[in-house]
Amino acid sequence: MIGDSITHGWESGGKATWEKYYAGRNAVNLGFSGDRTEQVIWRLQHGEVDGISPKLCVIMIGTNNTGHRQDPADETALGIQYIVEELRKRVPDSKILLLAIFPRGETPRDELRQLNDKINARIAGLANNQDVYFLDINHVFLEDRGTLPRSIMPDLLHPGPEGYELWATAMEPMVARLMAD
Repeated sequence: MIGDSITHGWESGGKATWEKYYAGRNAVNLGFSGDRTEQVIWRLQHGEVDGISPKLCVIMIGTNNTGHRQDPADETALGIQYIVEELRKRVPDSKILLLAIFPRGETPRDELRQLNDKINARIAGLANNQDVYFLDINHVFLEDRGTLPRSIMPDLLHPGPEGYELWATAMEPMVARLMAD
């Protein structure tokens, strides 16, 4: 799993869910708090995945580009594209599951959520459904009117334990299918 603090959170708020779904698969958490796309690119270019050959790489990155600097959607999407390209070069036998950036902010009118939605619309096109797949599970976090409840993401950005369970449950059918191939 590659990403930022949301991915890093599998080691804290998501620990029980990680143990349930991923520990037995020898998964590795490469999420680092505060990372933006450029830090992930740097880590990949400087050996982060060298010498390993995972069946599947799951990417969840981009919300810090939105929150820290409010980068334009095209720029963040391009950074995510570079991450996918770096992984294709460095672990060519691995499948890539690219996740939509999770919702943030309480309502659909939140400017940062809208920016993430624009990025998601662009990165969905990176999937070729042969070795790169896109999955948008954002609906599982939201209430009927698109409200993001604090019971799922207490700070309206990072999942709490319930949010990590929702994430794993929603992603599991795709992960199981891609791991089986």
